[in-house]
Amino acid sequence: MTELETVSESRAHGGVQGVYSHQSAETGTEMTFSVFVPPHEPGAKLPVLWYLSGLTCTHANVMEKGEYRAACAEHGIVLVAPDTSPRGDDVPDAADEYDFGKGAGFYVDATREPWCKNYRMRSYIERELPEIVAASFPVDTERQGIAGHSMGGHGALTIGLRNPDRFRSISAFSPIVAPSQVPWGEKALSRYLGDDRSAWREYDAVALIEDGAHVPELLVDQGTADDFLDGQLQTHRLADACSQAEISATIRMQEGYDHSYYFISTFMAEHVRWHAERLKA
Repeated sequence: MTELETVSESRAHGGVQGVYSHQSAETGTEMTFSVFVPPHEPGAKLPVLWYLSGLTCTHANVMEKGEYRAACAEHGIVLVAPDTSPRGDDVPDAADEYDFGKGAGFYVDATREPWCKNYRMRSYIERELPEIVAASFPVDTERQGIAGHSMGGHGALTIGLRNPDRFRSISAFSPIVAPSQVPWGEKALSRYLGDDRSAWREYDAVALIEDGAHVPELLVDQGTADDFLDGQLQTHRLADACSQAEISATIRMQEGYDHSYYFISTFMAEHVRWHAERLKA
C-alpha cells in the first residue's frame, strides 16, 4: 500500500480539507494532491468528484480559489484535486515555456524522450491516484464524477469519454476541446507524443466523439470574455461534435466572464450540485 504523508489538514464546513503527498510509481516523483472530505456518518462511503486544473496550476489553485467546500458539504461530495504535472529537480522541463513541461502535463502518457519517463499523467489520474484515494478516504468508487478547467477541462473530457463506465458525470470550465487543432495542443501533443496525429486522437475530446466515444451528457461553462476562446478553446467544435453524436451537451456561454477563478468560483457550486444529482441518482 502506498504510504501517504499528510502535508496539512484543516477543519472546513464541518469536514476536513487536507493536502497529501506520496511517491508515485507512474511519474517517478513525489506527487501532491488535495482532498476535501465533507461531514458524514461513520462508515459512510461518499461520491467523489475529481477536479483537474489547468496550465501553470497545482492542486492549490482550486483549493484556495475554487469555493467548492460549502457545496460539497451540502451535497456530501468528496472533492479530489491532483497536480497537473510531475514535479522535481530531475523532471525534464521547458523553463521558459508556460504551456509546456512542468505545469503543462496535458494529462497524457508521453511516449517521446525525454518526457516519457515522468510525464505519465493519464495513468496517474486514471489508475494510480484513484487506487490510493479509494484505500485512504471514505469514497464510493461506484459513484465518480470528473470536472476540470482549461487544460484540466481537456483532461476531464478526455478521461471521462475514455472511461464512461467509471464516471457518471463530466463537466468542464473553459475546456480545450480539440487540442489537436489549436496551438496549445499541437505544441504539447507533438512533443509528448510525436508527429503522428493519429496518436493524438485519444487525447482530443472532439476526436474521441468523432471516433465513437459516447456519454449521456456533458456540462460546460465558457465565458464570452475569455481571451483564449477563439484561438485555443473553440467551444463550438465540442457543440458540433456532440450534436452530431447525439450527446446531450449543456454548453452555457456566460456573458462577460473571463478565464479566471473569478469565473470558476461563480459557477462551481452549480457544477457540484449537477454532479451530486447524477452521482446520487
